[in-house]
Amino acid sequence: MEIKVLGTGCKKCKTLEEVTKQAVSETGTDATVIKIEDMLEIMKLGVLTTPALVIDGNVVVKGRVPSLSEIKELIQK
Repeated sequence: MEIKVLGTGCKKCKTLEEVTKQAVSETGTDATVIKIEDMLEIMKLGVLTTPALVIDGNVVVKGRVPSLSEIKELIQK
């Protein structure tokens, strides 16, 4: 599984990256978490509001930081 955290480096973006890594660790999911800060790359994925979370190429959250439990649910689907 590939998980991308999209954001330019703001506090919310950093928080999303930390919570996502925690969710992956706690669920034991075999996933790679990648942080993307390049706005051109982010826009190519159709995201205009950060932070955003992309799981296996699908944008699942944008414009907010989901809770730890919500991220766990998203990666276990």
